[in-house]
Amino acid sequence: MIGILSAFGAATSWTYACFIWRSQTQKYKSIDINLIKNIIAFLIFLPAFINLSSTTELKNIFILLISGIIGIGLGDTFYLKSLQTIGTRKTLSIETLSPLMAALSGEFFINENLTTKSWFGIIIVTISLFIILREGNDFKEENSSFSEKNKFKIFAFPFLSVLCAVLGGLLSRMVFLQSNLSPFLTTEIRLLGAIIFLISLKGFKINFFLKNIDKNQQKRFFISILLGTNIGIFLQQVVFKTLPIGIGWALLSISPVISLFFAKTEEREITKKIIFFTCFLFFGLTLIIL
Repeated sequence: MIGILSAFGAATSWTYACFIWRSQTQKYKSIDINLIKNIIAFLIFLPAFINLSSTTELKNIFILLISGIIGIGLGDTFYLKSLQTIGTRKTLSIETLSPLMAALSGEFFINENLTTKSWFGIIIVTISLFIILREGNDFKEENSSFSEKNKFKIFAFPFLSVLCAVLGGLLSRMVFLQSNLSPFLTTEIRLLGAIIFLISLKGFKINFFLKNIDKNQQKRFFISILLGTNIGIFLQQVVFKTLPIGIGWALLSISPVISLFFAKTEEREITKKIIFFTCFLFFGLTLIIL
């Protein structure tokens, strides 16, 4: 039950945070936003290192650092770039292909065999989200540099984000299966890995863009970091610790449904078809949980 509640909490926190981040992606580079949010989140969770003991295997620390580089450093950068080009709901819809990829990776790499019912639920979720995505075929948005001719590039960013997120989650799950590290500590180690990678990629130059935005926007950005990075990644780690990765990702995949609350603000009207397949998606999630 803790894993299920954590998944719903993580999805809610992440969805609201990315809605705020998208307003920043129109002004600043995705890599700059990702780096700043990770540095601030890392400083907030800094006390987590108190729990780091000499008995902690270096192998597990190394795996978590790689997990942070792939899942947070690369994954979140692709994610923010996708928000910039196609918007929150469409990005989250494509991201929800991750349960199928996660279930397959869990079965192939760490022998997490799911029941037939769970597989059926994951397929229902995937089909529902595909149709929800097809319903919104208007990719061109204000301030977007991508047109209908660039659909391949548009889909590349969220797909790469999915791939990186699943690989990062798989590595975290592997660490939890072979150690007693807490979600709190693993979150901080992953953030550290992402920061080292992004700073190196930037040539050790940090764009402190927060000083260029008003106090209202600064407050919203800090709230988004607390929700999307600190609370979101921490709850995600709880999910990886307590649930098989395929089931965990399926529960985390309710983000597109949550993003429908922002649809009128950000993109378009919610149609009856979207409502129907959203309900179908929840049916799939029910099969996975029960």
